[in-house]
Amino acid sequence: MKNHLLYCLAAASLALSFFFERPADASATVRATPAPAVAEASLFPATSTNMPAAKRSDTPGAKPVAPTAAELAAARDSLTYHYYAQTLGLHLAFNENKDLLRSVTDWIGTPYRYGNNSRRGTDCSGFVTRVFREVYGVTLQRSSRSMFTTTKHVAKSNMQTGDLVFFRRGRGPIYHVGIYLKDGKFAHSACNGGVMVSSLRQDYYRRNFYAAGRVRIAEQATAKAE
Repeated sequence: MKNHLLYCLAAASLALSFFFERPADASATVRATPAPAVAEASLFPATSTNMPAAKRSDTPGAKPVAPTAAELAAARDSLTYHYYAQTLGLHLAFNENKDLLRSVTDWIGTPYRYGNNSRRGTDCSGFVTRVFREVYGVTLQRSSRSMFTTTKHVAKSNMQTGDLVFFRRGRGPIYHVGIYLKDGKFAHSACNGGVMVSSLRQDYYRRNFYAAGRVRIAEQATAKAE
């Protein structure tokens, strides 16, 4: 009988604790909730102050505006010029002849092969004739000596992109030709490395440099680009 009474008291106590137990503080849960991502994003406005107001993230109620075709083209041009500058080792002004830079870049690494002018191998004059055909649509004389006689000779200090640079040893005949790029650098096919970009300041090329020649159509293209 005594045990039965104790069981009844325990059951009553459990029932009372169930009805009078306080729920968890809901306000604490709200305070612990992270701020929405949108609110966090508003703390970081656009980094460029030159961006139009409609494109900046800190403009109240502004909707994203897609870049224009001109802006996309400018971005592509910038990436292209950066790629050519890195590949050819040049400091570009972003107004150079992209067709010439692209053609030279495509030929970089082609092995040297005397008497040929293909991607499987080319000599110096073969490389020059192929690039001029691809870029300017003009067919040059096949040998470096013939090229020299058919170009307008210019001073070394007045060379511009697209000029031809000629080399000879001492008083010997012209034996090598390349295409001047800029920054004292030119593209050519060397017998000890194939198509590459070299500097006229290197001892070997500085010592054997003979003259520069300008092809009229290349001169016109350069003037138009500038």
